[in-house]
Amino acid sequence: MKIDGSAVRMGMVIEWQDKLWLVVKHEIRTPGNLRSFNQVELKDIKTGTKNTPRFASDEKIERVSLDSKTCNFLYAEGETLVFMDNENYEQFTLPADMLGQARPFLQDGMTVDIETYEGKPLSVKLPQKVKMKIVEADPVVRGQTAASSYKPAILENGVRVMVPPFIPAGETIVVDTSTLEYVERAKAS
Repeated sequence: MKIDGSAVRMGMVIEWQDKLWLVVKHEIRTPGNLRSFNQVELKDIKTGTKNTPRFASDEKIERVSLDSKTCNFLYAEGETLVFMDNENYEQFTLPADMLGQARPFLQDGMTVDIETYEGKPLSVKLPQKVKMKIVEADPVVRGQTAASSYKPAILENGVRVMVPPFIPAGETIVVDTSTLEYVERAKAS
């Protein structure tokens, strides 16, 4: 399936230069008065080598269709992660670096989708949103809430995110695992 160069996103698998590539990062850039482009970081699925091409918005890129299976994360063992297939209950391992920047959000027992191509696992999709507790945040400064400013906060998994100034340490928030950004306060359950 052909997609526009501007539609290439993190986690997609594309065919480019006669190879299969996993999109590790992407950023839409608009330099000055020039046309915007999508700066992507790709990882060759077979060799693991990386490439950082730019795709124009009118450029057509072949997106590879993948098979997906639902699995549960069991535990980490060094730099490998152990998963269980929810259909046949078989356990298998994957390298931790396959998750990229979303790795700290993986929790024991979490249900994930693992995308495969011809039986080989390519990417792990975490739930879009997860609840995390803030362990460290700057105190509220009077008058700061009037402007749309954000302050840094450190989550229980060590990840640093920007949150609104009224969010204190100890609060549980919802974080988007693909962008690593604050979404909202978590609802009390």
